[in-house]
Amino acid sequence: MAAENGETETEAEEVDRFNSATEVPGLTRAEKKTISDHSRPNAALVHETIRADGRGELERTWWSLLISAVAAGLSISFSLIVQGSLQARLPDTPWRELIVGLGYPVGFLIVVLGRQQLFTENTLTPILELLYCRNLKTLKQVGRLWILILVGNIAATFTVAAVLAHAPGLQSEIKAAMAEVARAVYAHDWITTFTGAIFAGWLIALMVWLLPASGDLALLTIIILTYVIAIGGFQHSIAGSVEGFYLVFRGERSLSDFITVFFVPTVLGNIVGGVTLVAALNYGQVAAELKGEDAG
Repeated sequence: MAAENGETETEAEEVDRFNSATEVPGLTRAEKKTISDHSRPNAALVHETIRADGRGELERTWWSLLISAVAAGLSISFSLIVQGSLQARLPDTPWRELIVGLGYPVGFLIVVLGRQQLFTENTLTPILELLYCRNLKTLKQVGRLWILILVGNIAATFTVAAVLAHAPGLQSEIKAAMAEVARAVYAHDWITTFTGAIFAGWLIALMVWLLPASGDLALLTIIILTYVIAIGGFQHSIAGSVEGFYLVFRGERSLSDFITVFFVPTVLGNIVGGVTLVAALNYGQVAAELKGEDAG
């Protein structure tokens, strides 16, 4: 029955798009079909698509959320691995950082395309449901979701960083290069890290907002926006945790440094960037339309 309903809804959307195209005079049926196929979804449709995803995540069992979060934390480590591999093989030039940054999107591609749970993505999807419902039950569900995903992400990044720091299979020059890349997470004071994290949270939530309308360009959308985080020096709480923990296990930084210098300002900044600048603003632009639908 669910499949049949899904098919019916899809057909209805196609009919609506086709009917809107038929209002244009002087076009053949084939031309009208081309218009409907290439029309972009409006903001309300994008909002409802993401909100439906968020509602589905809020209703998942705690165990499935935790496992997905652990998978995401493990997968995101490939951002550091690829960056370190590039860093070790490139000459020390002014443009090296731009090339090394191309390795940063790799972990995000695995996470997003694999539908794994990353904390920063969830500063948008469930928040749209919370803004729509505005009740205590949904607030508690969002809190539960955030805690489970953050715990799963951090447990995984802690584990994989320990493995990377002590694994004999990695070449010593790559380990040294990864450490060089990782030092950036401790390079700034609290306010600078917090501010950069706002931009990172903003970009990740924007990525999630853009993906439903990206179609065949979804891969490029992920790469471009996460690459901007890398070359902008913005801090991402989960990808950066792999780097932060890696230096802890190498003995270069303490666990206290990880928590106070990196983790706290970065998590807070990511939340502000995702919730305020994307979730709230994008909900605001369609709120009137959604209320109108409810009234109808």
